Amino acid sequence: MELQVVREYLTLGLRMDRLLPGAVDAYTGPAQLRDEVAAEPLPDPGDLRSRAADLLAAVADADLSPQRREFLAAQLLAMRTTCARLAGEPVGFVAEVEACFQTTIELGDQDVYAQAHRQLRRLLPGLGSLRRKVARYRTGEEIPKESIADCVRVLSADLRTRAAQRFGLPDGEAVEYEIVDNRAWSGFNSYLGGYRSRVSLNVAQGHRVSTLAHLVAHEAYPGHHTEHCRKEAGAIRVDGQWEQSMFVLNTPQCMVAEGLAELGVYAAVGPHWGPWASSLFASCGVSVDGELLEAVDLASTTLQAVRQDAMLMLHDRHVDEEDVVAYLSRWLLVPEFRAYRLLPFLTDPLWRAYTTTYVEGARLVRRWLAARGPVDLSTRYSRLLDEPLVPAALRAELTTTPSSLS
Repeated sequence: MELQVVREYLTLGLRMDRLLPGAVDAYTGPAQLRDEVAAEPLPDPGDLRSRAADLLAAVADADLSPQRREFLAAQLLAMRTTCARLAGEPVGFVAEVEACFQTTIELGDQDVYAQAHRQLRRLLPGLGSLRRKVARYRTGEEIPKESIADCVRVLSADLRTRAAQRFGLPDGEAVEYEIVDNRAWSGFNSYLGGYRSRVSLNVAQGHRVSTLAHLVAHEAYPGHHTEHCRKEAGAIRVDGQWEQSMFVLNTPQCMVAEGLAELGVYAAVGPHWGPWASSLFASCGVSVDGELLEAVDLASTTLQAVRQDAMLMLHDRHVDEEDVVAYLSRWLLVPEFRAYRLLPFLTDPLWRAYTTTYVEGARLVRRWLAARGPVDLSTRYSRLLDEPLVPAALRAELTTTPSSLS
């Protein structure tokens, strides 16, 4: 490994993972380093916080490209913040989110949510209240559990072909899918290294056509699996950027990764993806109106921020959980029992702030892709897959080029 500062960065992340299991989402760096850290006594979070601060200062003088220094500095600031919280230091929730994700958050505009409700009321057929219309629609696009595996296979094969054509995939890459139950998330990518991933799909709440299409794109092609593969093939194996061999949760790295994954269907298929989804699901015996599917998905985009509101209400405003559930139920148009099912993710010590990566990450990446000017979408998206970009870097590049993203 070329630089001690990179080795120390990897060591810090692995030690954090000892204190907060799961903090390192993926590690494909030197196995000896991982084994050495695993054999150490349990670290003190205060010591880790101090070490993160020392490394943050050292990065400024490291013999690295400006882009790599920017990446490591952003990561280390976030990791220092997490270690401080683990050490019991008072860290305000909004300040924590800002340090971890280079993003300042606030409650969303309920007038915007109400406008989304009005759009949905116009789009959805039938009589009755909006809540009843939405419930009927969601029931209609539910996938029978026995058909989920076939649908995943068909979606994955198609998206893999598209990702290979548009962005390139290394030889020998592969994704293994498994069905799980009763998890806090709907899907999870475990990158195993060597261009292989295991994607777990949670069927506790079932899956709908719209969510499953986005989920496979998000976790596999051209989302997390594709990003891990391309960074391993290029940044790590060719350029020696070993810091990319570790993916640390609750860092700026996650904002960009989740943002590009959230826009996976758009990047692979295009803005008018409804007919594509309709055709693929029909081949599995699942019927859906693709154009309506696409229109409803677009109208619901702004409602994604409701989950971030709930996160803020819980951890910054300290609102009672029952009131938060009522808020989620009202604006997401879901029964209260489904709103309650969102709480484990929002309250988990590891994941409690992570909703921001989906909401603000998608917003930022959407704006950045839209400002591409004469550069085609595939080239622009490929940069997200290949380069160590952080939110501050994307914002710095944003121009006044008219948006080309509908």
